Amino acid sequence: MALFNHTHFLRAVFVHSITAFGGPQGHMGMMMKTFVQQRKDLTEEELLEYNGFCQLLPGASSTQTLTLIGYKKGGIPLAILTLLIWIVPACTLMGGVSFLLDYFNDMGLNMDVFKFIQPMAIGFIVYSTFRIFGIAIHNTITQVIMIVATVATFLAFKSPWIFPALIVAGGIATNFSDKRIPKKIFADKKIKWGNILIFLALFGIAGYLSETASRQNWANRKSINLFENAYRFGSLVFGGGDVLMPLMYEQYVTRPETKRVQESRRDVLRISRSDFLTGSGIVRAIPGPVFSIGSFTGGMVMRDEGPGMQLLGCIIGMVAIFLPSALLVLFFFPVWNNLKKYVVIFRSLEGINAAVVGIMAGATCYLIKDTFLGSLIEGKPIGIWDLLMVAATFLLLNSNRVPAPWVVLGCLLLGWLL
Repeated sequence: MALFNHTHFLRAVFVHSITAFGGPQGHMGMMMKTFVQQRKDLTEEELLEYNGFCQLLPGASSTQTLTLIGYKKGGIPLAILTLLIWIVPACTLMGGVSFLLDYFNDMGLNMDVFKFIQPMAIGFIVYSTFRIFGIAIHNTITQVIMIVATVATFLAFKSPWIFPALIVAGGIATNFSDKRIPKKIFADKKIKWGNILIFLALFGIAGYLSETASRQNWANRKSINLFENAYRFGSLVFGGGDVLMPLMYEQYVTRPETKRVQESRRDVLRISRSDFLTGSGIVRAIPGPVFSIGSFTGGMVMRDEGPGMQLLGCIIGMVAIFLPSALLVLFFFPVWNNLKKYVVIFRSLEGINAAVVGIMAGATCYLIKDTFLGSLIEGKPIGIWDLLMVAATFLLLNSNRVPAPWVVLGCLLLGWLL
């Protein structure tokens, strides 16, 4: 019954799930606007801490951050419901694409309606960076950490280790000062080991069953292989979709064509190159988590087994790729809260927050380079509409008069009209 007290929050999560474009950095800006500025579900400092903490973990960082917001408001039950409402719309869309891919390829996809989404996402990132800058950057060491993190993120944006490495380095840097100590003692909380034990058990069992099913040619081996692959991706990927996509490409497109696999004649999971690239393009054009591509790949690898098994593949892909993120964040966050009472961890928060600002600023610079300077390098003029969209998005958000979903709908409408 307690969940009924959070219907307005869950409605906001659903609206966020169908309007949150732009990947993890863009999602951060929308969460800042919706859950901090408008709804007051948490403070800017808390969102900054949640985001920095989730950057230390593998998996979908924006998904984990939103799950923690639900956890703060209503404990584990609301956290799980928040997670489901966030991932189901995007996964439903991507699962549907696996069924309709031939139709889309035959008809040709007109993606013009999404042409202003990337500049809009940059505007959201600029807004969130602007907001958290005033909170986290307030002395020389945080300024240095931010600058270093900005440059490192720009130069190594697609490296899987850059984000957790910067977070750890920032936390270490602020421990060289002995000025900052906890202002209050946090009460110890009992650590519940269930989540991490489930995580480790599933990882080991899935790997063993997957290999055994392939070697012994079990009738249901593909569904077991799919669960193991998706669970492994969700457990080990740092850096979000930019790291996930190449790993999936290697697993489902490149590996089946290798000499070793072909000589063994094993019936491995596979997706054609053109189908995978189409799906990876579509997932970046829809709202919600990029990890929802797990639902698409799950459907595609089970496509030849019939519609029922293909639907099962979509569900397995969705559950297996997001389950590690949920288990890890809900286990380690209480541990993190316990550790914060120690001076070394408490001092680290200052550096971690500064590193997050730098990561956001570096992501902004990288995306601007990719979107605008890339056009100049190719000899194309910079789109004036794109520049205006970045500026307009930032100004509208900073005015506090226009809700974030209306900004998204306006960009989609302009993409359709222009």
